[in-house]
Amino acid sequence: MLPDIENLMRLQEADREIRRLQDEVAALPKRVALIEEKLAGTKTALETARAAVKGDEAARRKYDAAIQDFQGKISKYRDQSLGVKTNEHYKALMLEIQLAEQEIRSNEDKILELMMNVDGREKEVKVVEARLKAETAEVEKEKNQAREQTAEDEKLLTAWRAKRETAHSAVNPDLIRHYERVMKFRGSGIAEVRDQKCMGCQTLLRPQTYNEVRSGQTVICESCQRILYFDPSRADAALKPVPVAKKKVRHKVHAARAWFYRSDFDNAGEVFIAVSNGEMRSSCRVYDAISGRKVGLTRSREGDFVNAFAYEIGNGIQLKNGFVEKELDDWGSELPTAVLDDLHKDLKIARALLGPETEPANQPAAS
Repeated sequence: MLPDIENLMRLQEADREIRRLQDEVAALPKRVALIEEKLAGTKTALETARAAVKGDEAARRKYDAAIQDFQGKISKYRDQSLGVKTNEHYKALMLEIQLAEQEIRSNEDKILELMMNVDGREKEVKVVEARLKAETAEVEKEKNQAREQTAEDEKLLTAWRAKRETAHSAVNPDLIRHYERVMKFRGSGIAEVRDQKCMGCQTLLRPQTYNEVRSGQTVICESCQRILYFDPSRADAALKPVPVAKKKVRHKVHAARAWFYRSDFDNAGEVFIAVSNGEMRSSCRVYDAISGRKVGLTRSREGDFVNAFAYEIGNGIQLKNGFVEKELDDWGSELPTAVLDDLHKDLKIARALLGPETEPANQPAAS
């Protein structure tokens, strides 16, 4: 492996660790803020409980004052009754005394109700005070842990930055500029090649490109622009020879995922069709065979794809199996150039094996 590639691998490892540590350091203040926000809620609950107790005390003082006021009126009315000269005046004073006594009883009932609630109020205050004390201790503990974690991360950042500087200074400046430009947009600037595929973008490499990477040359991925490298310790298994099939014998559908080719699919013309089985449903994606662009939306139906998409598959040519469902989602509305080229190569092999008449001139109409 070239020294530049080895140093780029060290550089990328350092960049990833630095980014991880920076994200962790940046997240710690938010974590502390969430902890303190929880504590603020408990403080508010305690203030509310204490305010309720104070409110009850103020209400009791008001009722006590009202009782004393009515007692004073009763005493005054009784004094006045001693000097009245008519029954009407006497009866009026007795009525005032009765009304005052009713008000006294009403205020005494309210005071009794407050006294019955006071135990519950005080217990609530004590419970919330205990919770606040426990949460305050926990918050201080977590804040100390956050500060310790930040200090540790800062030490690690210093060490990784030193490693990054060492690796950075050992790489060709032109290669460094390319790496940093791709790293900025892709999150990584160098990718391993495994199974003839760029592990950064999952795109199959052309045979010539693959051989250049294996030979130790500095090669850029045509799809994602990452710098490619090959690890001999994880060398690909030897490719099995393509089995020679008898002419005009069609491929048999035997896998959970498969590619098919149709020369005349509805109004789209030549297409590649990717079908896949799930647990209860199957999916179907159609791509223009020339441009690689997706035709329509992803179709989903119950059952396995052989039955669910019998019309779409029709008498098409099965090409190959083994694609990953996530790859299709990642590619979105257009197949990567390398994948499209690979499908055309597989189609050429299939046509050679099956003979010239691989599809009928007319496809059956959609039901």
